[in-house]
Amino acid sequence: MGVRKYKPVTPGSRWRIGNAYTEITTDVPEKSLLEPKSQTGGRNVQGRRSMRYMGGGHKQKYRIIDFKRDKKNIKATVASIEYDPNRSAFIALLNYADGEKRYIIAPQGLQVGAVIISGDDVAPEVGNALQLKFMPLGTNVHNIELQPGQGGKLVRSAGTSAQLSNKEDKYGVLKMPSGELRKILINCYATVGVVSNSDHGQEQAGKAGVNRWKGIRPRVRGVAMNPVDHPMGGGEGRASGGHPRSRKGKYAKGLKTRKKKGTDKLIIQRKGGKKLAK
Repeated sequence: MGVRKYKPVTPGSRWRIGNAYTEITTDVPEKSLLEPKSQTGGRNVQGRRSMRYMGGGHKQKYRIIDFKRDKKNIKATVASIEYDPNRSAFIALLNYADGEKRYIIAPQGLQVGAVIISGDDVAPEVGNALQLKFMPLGTNVHNIELQPGQGGKLVRSAGTSAQLSNKEDKYGVLKMPSGELRKILINCYATVGVVSNSDHGQEQAGKAGVNRWKGIRPRVRGVAMNPVDHPMGGGEGRASGGHPRSRKGKYAKGLKTRKKKGTDKLIIQRKGGKKLAK
C-alpha cells in the first residue's frame, strides 16, 4: 500500500502520482484463469458507433474472479497478490487443498502464505467468507451478496468496506461506504475485511495519454458544439451554455435520476442522512 510521486523529468511525469504496488508479489497471471477480452471501440453489433469517446487502449485479458466463494470448508493458501486491469482492487490467487486455483478480491492485510476458508462455522477473520448471521456486530465486510448463492455484488472497489451494525429477524443492517443504511438477508455471504489498494483515489494521471491507454478518447465539451449537436452549444463568442445538461437535454446537476426499485423498502437511510418513510 502506498503511492509513488514521480520526479519531473518530463512534462507528463511532473504531476504524476502512481501506485507503488508494494503489495504486488508477481506480474505473471495464472493462465488457467484468463479469458479473452474483446474491445468494442463503442461500436454495436452492426459496426456503427453507439458510444462516443471510446477506442484504442492497451490490450487486456479478463481474470476470472470467484465472487461466490462456494468452495465450502476447504482451506486455501494465498499464492500471490496480483494486479488486475479490470478493477481498482488487487486480486489474490488461492491454491485450494484439493488442487483447484481461484482468484478472489484481495482484502487489505492479506499476505502470501495465509490460509483462508469459507463456510458457515469459520472464524470471522480477514479473507474468510461466511454468512452475515455468523458475524459479530461491527465487522467490516466486502463482496456482499444481495441474494443467497448469487455471488458478491456490493462493495468490491478499492479501499471500500461495509460495517455490520445490527441484526433484525432475517436481515442484517449494513452501513454502506456511501453512508447508506441497508438491510441485507442474513443468509447472504460476505468476505471479512477491507478491500485492498486503499490509495487508489490518490493517484493522478499526470498526462492525457494515460486515459488513451485505458481506451478513453478526448471528450468534446457541449459548449464548444453547434446548437444542432448539443443543447449547450452555439452562441456568439464564448457563451456559458446555460444550465448544465446532457446531450439529450437532461439536467446534469440536482435532478434526481434514480428510478424506484423493489428493494427500496430495504433501505433504512439514504446516503445523505435522510430516513425513508415507512
